[in-house]
Amino acid sequence: MPSLPLPFVISLVLLLILVRMIRQGQGKLGLFPLLVAAFAIQATVSGLNWNVGWYPARFIQPILAAVLPALSFAAFDQLRRKNLAKPSDLWPHLMPASLVAVLVAFWRAPIDIVLFAIDLGYGLALLRVARQGPSALAAVRLSDEWTAHKALVAVALLLIITAFVDAMVSLDLSFGDGQQAQMLLTAASVLWLAVAGYAATVADDTRPDAELKATEEGLAFATSEPSPSRSYASPVSEDLSETDEVVIRRIDALMAEQHLYRDPDLTLDRLARRAGIHARQISGAINRVHGRNVSQVVNEYRVGDAQRRLVSTRDPVTVVMLESGFGTKSNFNREFQRVTGMTPSAYRRVGGETSAPPEAQNAAPVAS
Repeated sequence: MPSLPLPFVISLVLLLILVRMIRQGQGKLGLFPLLVAAFAIQATVSGLNWNVGWYPARFIQPILAAVLPALSFAAFDQLRRKNLAKPSDLWPHLMPASLVAVLVAFWRAPIDIVLFAIDLGYGLALLRVARQGPSALAAVRLSDEWTAHKALVAVALLLIITAFVDAMVSLDLSFGDGQQAQMLLTAASVLWLAVAGYAATVADDTRPDAELKATEEGLAFATSEPSPSRSYASPVSEDLSETDEVVIRRIDALMAEQHLYRDPDLTLDRLARRAGIHARQISGAINRVHGRNVSQVVNEYRVGDAQRRLVSTRDPVTVVMLESGFGTKSNFNREFQRVTGMTPSAYRRVGGETSAPPEAQNAAPVAS
C-alpha cells in the first residue's frame, strides 16, 4: 500500500491546525494563522522537491524559507504592541525574501549563507525580546504571559536550530554524498510541526479579541458596594522611590475602586492606558516594590475577590472563578493555592480559614 511522504503528512496536520485557528478566530486571518499557513506551504514544497522531484520547487523553497523567520518575528512582535500590525509594519520584513528571490534568479551561490544569516538573525532577535521577560508581551492577557513567553522562546530556538540544520544540509550536499541531507530535513520537518504549530496556536490565543475594547475605552468594573483603596501586597522594601510610590498607589486605586482585575482579558497594555502610565514603568515598579510580576499581583486581587465570594455566597466555584476574573480553572486553582495554601473548595469548606503562611495571606486582600 503506498504511503504518504512525511512532508505531506506534516502539511496536512498544519492545515487542520490552521482551519481550527480560523474557526476560533471567526474567520479572521491574523499573523499567527498566516504563519501556520506558511509552514504548511513550505512542508508541501519540501515534499514536492525531495519526494516528487518537482523541479520548480527548488526555486520556491528558498524564498519561503526566508519568509518564515521574518513572519515569525512579525507575529510575536505584534504581542508587544497595543495595535495589530499594519501592512506598513510588515513590508520591511519582506526584504530578506526579496533578496533571496533575486539571488534565486541571478546568483544561487550565496543563497545558503543568506538563509543561515536570516534564520540566525531573526532567532537571536526573538531571544532578545524573550530576555525582557513575559511582561514585554504587553498585549497578551496577564494570565497568559508565561504561555506566550514560552512559545516565543520555542520559536526563537527553533529558528536558530534550523539555521544550523540548513548549514549542515548545505555542507553535506556540497562536500558529501548527500545521504545525510534527507534525514536532516526529515528531522527538521518534524521539529517544525511539533514546535511551530504548537507555539503559533498557543500564542495566537493569548491576545484578546481586538474588538473587546470595553476595558480600554473606560468601562469600570465597579459595583455599587463602596471599596476602600488598600495596598494589595506588603512591599518588599520600605524605601520606595517617589516615582514607584505614585505608580503603586495609582494601580492600587484602579484595582480597589474599579475592580479592573475582574476583566479576564486584562493586559499590561490595557492597564497602562487606564493608569496613564507606561507599561514598562508599571512592570518595573511592581517588580521592585513587591518582588513579583504584574500577573501575580493581579491574580492576588482576583483571589481576594474569590475568597470573599466563596465565604459570603453559595455560588458554584466555577461562577466564583469567572466573576473574579479568572479565565481557566487550572489557573484559578493554581493561583488560589499559591496565595491561600489550599484549594477553593477546601477554603469554602473551612469557612475562610487559610493554611497559608502570613506573608502569603498578606499578598491578597479580600476585595470589598
